[in-house]
Amino acid sequence: MTIRTPPEHAYVAAIRATDPVRRTGAVTRVMPTFVEADGPDAPLGSLCAIGGERAEPTLAEIVNVERTRVTLAPYSSAAAIRIGDEVHALQTGATLPVGDAWLGRVVDPLGRPLDGDGPLGHCTESWPLAGVATPPLARQSPEQPLETGVRALDALLTLGVGQRVGLFAGSGVGKTTLLGSLTRGVRADVRVLCLVGERGREAEECWNRTLSAAERARSTLVVATSDQSAALRARSVPAALSIAEYFRSQGAHVLLMIDSITRYALALRETGLAAGEPPTMRAYTPGVFAALPKIVERCGALKDGGAITALMTVLTESDEIDDPMAETMRALLDGHIVLSRELAERGHFPPIQVPKSVSRVSRYVASDAERALAADAIAQLALYETSKPLVESGLYTVGSHPALDRTLRLRPALLAFLQQAPDRPTERKQAIAMLASLLETAA
Repeated sequence: MTIRTPPEHAYVAAIRATDPVRRTGAVTRVMPTFVEADGPDAPLGSLCAIGGERAEPTLAEIVNVERTRVTLAPYSSAAAIRIGDEVHALQTGATLPVGDAWLGRVVDPLGRPLDGDGPLGHCTESWPLAGVATPPLARQSPEQPLETGVRALDALLTLGVGQRVGLFAGSGVGKTTLLGSLTRGVRADVRVLCLVGERGREAEECWNRTLSAAERARSTLVVATSDQSAALRARSVPAALSIAEYFRSQGAHVLLMIDSITRYALALRETGLAAGEPPTMRAYTPGVFAALPKIVERCGALKDGGAITALMTVLTESDEIDDPMAETMRALLDGHIVLSRELAERGHFPPIQVPKSVSRVSRYVASDAERALAADAIAQLALYETSKPLVESGLYTVGSHPALDRTLRLRPALLAFLQQAPDRPTERKQAIAMLASLLETAA
């Protein structure tokens, strides 16, 4: 029997976070992206207020602590901060109030409403931003197929409830569009959407166009746009995860969508460099590679009920997934969906490069017959790719390779099967039946 750790009551969390001693310091240095001060005496991650005598105080997070100084990353512009301004620790433990009041709302990583519907309702419980540790044996491997409505995934790369999946591609290939299709197609009790470093227009589109009114009522959107500070962007993913973990603790199946994990890593890199961390590969700091496994491991299913199915976009610097961020995420996740610029430029949507994509849980959630169909279709796609120069140059003679002949007969119908309008989902059973019929025709 697994003992579930209940969320802490908000009043208890408030008492724990309350410090009877007013811990303060004074600003000694101001830079565009960080502030140094001679205090307060508070741990990493503490929330502080800077100034406030002339205008609204600037909120900031402690990112580095030394014997005689602390480094803070402001959540907004540092333009109003001056030497000598007081730095006051507001909260010495990073927690987030949680509850049903988050549903149907668009907020920033601090929980401030962005939808114009007034402040969030009262939340009686609290959840740590760093998450609640889950023992490895308390986790549940995916056992149920995740129906997405996307034929290429449901028939060829079956996903599972509680799986952690990455969408890998360069910019402008269609990650966000596919993510929107998955957000609509996946059936979940609660949706937690997190947009990091994206355009403000995309937040409006995600909330008002991707989701129906009924879906919005069971969803939360956490937004930190590209023009906001790195510290605020770096807080967005932990905040979204805390919300998702709370609803999972209530037994819900939560769909967590993060767009994009790469921009979250860039925000961590910026705050890490400001805090004095040494740069490593492509200037990523050690803190980035320490944070990413924690983010991934906070997702998944639990044996005593509840699951977080995570879909994360990974923006690659080129159309190959050989950069360190892509390699790190591919090793951490339970599956990777690779998108092809070549397919996107041909108008093929979704531009999923099936032979290069993997679902590591498909063998647990798909039947033997379904896996056999998928393996046959993937083999046809892979054989064409290896024979493509020979075929397109006109050097191939029909009849000289029976397996390739079958591939060439199948290819037009298979490509048509893999193409799908973003707003036209297909049920999983229907997609599998379509694939079986297609493969039998060209047998």
